[in-house]
Formats: sequence, C-alpha cells, structure tokens
Amino acid sequence: MIDLNKLYDYKPSFGFYARQLMYPEKLDFHPDFLEDAFGEGHPALPSVNKYWSLMQEFSLEYIQEMYTETFDFQKDCALYMTYFKFEDAKERGQLLAKLKVLYEMFGLEMPEGELPDFLPLMCEFLYAAEWKGDPRAPENFRMLLAVLEDGTYHLLQALKKNESPYAELVQGLRETFKVCREQGALNQ
Repeated sequence: MIDLNKLYDYKPSFGFYARQLMYPEKLDFHPDFLEDAFGEGHPALPSVNKYWSLMQEFSLEYIQEMYTETFDFQKDCALYMTYFKFEDAKERGQLLAKLKVLYEMFGLEMPEGELPDFLPLMCEFLYAAEWKGDPRAPENFRMLLAVLEDGTYHLLQALKKNESPYAELVQGLRETFKVCREQGALNQ
C-alpha cells in the first residue's frame, strides 16, 4: 500500500526530480531550487545533496554533454521506465496506454510526442496532479509507483555502473518512494 498523504507531502521534491532529469538548463541549478524542494528530514536529502555537490563541480556545458551521453546514447540508461522490462513488447504498449489514461484522469495533458513512461514526465505528474482525497488514487497510484520503482531500479544499477552523478539523484528518488510505502505493505 502507498501512503498517499506522505507522497503528497513530498510533491515539491518530485518537481525537483522532474527538472533535474530533463535536459539541463541554467536555472535548474539555482540553490533556491534545491532548498525549496527538500526540507530538513526529507529521506532523500543526503543523496540529493551529494548529487547537487557533484554537479556544482561541472560547467553547464559539461552537464549538458554528460546528460546527452548518459540518457540519449546509453540504452541501459533510458529514461523510459517500462523499456527495461518490456522493451518494445505488446505489454509495454498496454502499460503506456494505462499511464496516459491515469494522467488524463487527474488532469494532466500529455505533451505532444512524449511517451507516458518518460521519467521526468512521471515525476512532473506526481508534482502537479491533485489526487488528495480522490477515491481513484490508491489503486491507480499503486500501478504508477510499481512502474517507477521497477524502472528506477534498473536505471540506478546502470548509472552506478557508469559512475554517473545522476545515480545519487535516482537513489534519492527511490528513497522517497520507499518512505511512501505503508508499513503493512513492507511486511507482506
């Protein structure tokens, strides 16, 4: 089970994850952006601070090159969360359709030409959607988080293998998911 209230409390951090996982822009690295997204005691703060410190050592041009090299040219670092499990199988298409319906159900219009399992888009959805108190949320968000947890697990392994600073960011994202799991679900 997912603790939707806790997930809701961490909405600002999902906005941060979304921006950091998109093609880098100068404003993405403004210090206020980090401070506004992560309060004291956020479970991902140590990992995100490490990511932030590593990225501060690089120029924007280098970060842009690193982003492109990592996420556009390394198949095992794809930002498409269903790709790792299904690649281009029929099941992937069905899951993509379910994700698109989920986004529309909660008021998010899909950007033209983007697949619904694109990690920055999924994080943006968690940041922007209003699900609090919606009776449709528990079942639908269980599916969403299952896709995210599975996809980010594979992504994290590849980023670690490549010694990418993005590994710390994805580790922080996974730590955020972990604390949003209700205790009863952990014991099942």
